[in-house]
Amino acid sequence: MEHDINLNIHYTAPEEVWEKIDMVYTSMPYWAGNKDQPQWVGEDIDLRASVEPSGLQIFGTMPDDIWEKWYSTLKKKLTELLGYEIGEPEDGYEFKWFD
Repeated sequence: MEHDINLNIHYTAPEEVWEKIDMVYTSMPYWAGNKDQPQWVGEDIDLRASVEPSGLQIFGTMPDDIWEKWYSTLKKKLTELLGYEIGEPEDGYEFKWFD
């Protein structure tokens, strides 16, 4: 039920990348946040996102059965919009470095 993951999206990504990420955020089920405080809420759901040196962090609570589909959809949408495979660096997903 508790989740805490980091994705291979570097905090130095340019503004146009963050705008695409915001589009994905708002398209996800349970969206209840804003640009400055990404958050998803519902019954037994309270997820937040934070930009950290270790990557884009998603953390909070969500029932596991909902999380599996939600997280898979999030990664798929981000991969499609950003143009590179999104996943957890500890699973071998590389950061894309921006010039």
